[in-house]
Amino acid sequence: MSGPAAAPRSLHVIGGKGLGGAERFFVRLVNALARHGQPVAAITVADGEIARALDPDVRQYHAPMLGVWDLYSRWKINRAIADFQPDVVQTYMGRATRIVHLPRQRPPVHLARLGGYYKLKGYRHAHAWVGNTGGIRDYLTAHGLPADRVHHIGNFVDTPQRLEPAALDALRAQLGLKGCRIVLGLGRLHPNKGWGDLLRAFAQLPASIQDAPLHLLMVGDGPLRKELEALASQLGIASRVHWAGWKTDPAPYYQLADVFVCASVHEPLGNVILEAWANRALLVSTRAQGPLELMTDDVNGLLAPLADPRGLAEVLHAALSLDSAHTSRLIEAGHAEVDRHYSEAAIMSAYTALYAGLRDLSVHR
Repeated sequence: MSGPAAAPRSLHVIGGKGLGGAERFFVRLVNALARHGQPVAAITVADGEIARALDPDVRQYHAPMLGVWDLYSRWKINRAIADFQPDVVQTYMGRATRIVHLPRQRPPVHLARLGGYYKLKGYRHAHAWVGNTGGIRDYLTAHGLPADRVHHIGNFVDTPQRLEPAALDALRAQLGLKGCRIVLGLGRLHPNKGWGDLLRAFAQLPASIQDAPLHLLMVGDGPLRKELEALASQLGIASRVHWAGWKTDPAPYYQLADVFVCASVHEPLGNVILEAWANRALLVSTRAQGPLELMTDDVNGLLAPLADPRGLAEVLHAALSLDSAHTSRLIEAGHAEVDRHYSEAAIMSAYTALYAGLRDLSVHR
């Protein structure tokens, strides 16, 4: 009589070195799999932030992953597959997915993970696909990928402990925001994130709300930094906008904010929404694709018009003017949504079940 099947073995492949949203999820998922005793390994670029962020007990292989014609990286990946013997090779984003080409006639299964509405030319050769929103799943099947090989599993985020009031007061003083009300924008300073709309919306808000000065805290960095600083000066709000730069641990900033705002004009999911909920921040978001899938207006946050600074300003003003009971209701509903659907336990369970199903599928395909 045979015993229970061994846990499926997964090998996770990502290109690049820096820690953006997809890369941070890669680290969270791989570390969680290892922490829960799942057989897992990773292929990363040596000496990058991603490689350093993985737990020491995660088996790592390295390849430069310079592009689709990087034959040396393809050889290194095949060597890692031969050594680790995974059931599933999961690739993240275009570069890693294009480099990995596995035969269909034998294991392992190539599972491509997509976190956006990408052109599919570089993804079609995978054996199965997983999107982190229902919208992405529907996009994949609408563009001809077989529905029985397309899956949907969301992201999970860390749920940190609340900082002590004294620690938050110290951070507030360090940032020069003592006695102020704080609107927080957090993320890469990229055109998709709607930072110009946020600055224009903030410029339409009163300088003080409920007898406290109103300031905008920007946490992040990217190619638009100088352009956005210049726009803040043109709008006459430079003295009330604070540029904190990139932070590896964003939790204290969410917890410091009176309102967190996602102003994106294009946002397939919105990890920042999950992070804001996990940190019990009051949330305002534009009606981009991901936020519309995650949020219900006036239930777990407030939704604002897309690419509309005036409309965003009106919703921000409404959020900052809510009474404490209304604010608490929205915050606790968001936190409960993370616990129910986007917790580590829920997403881990979904991925391990998917890997087991793909392993069994690989025997018959």
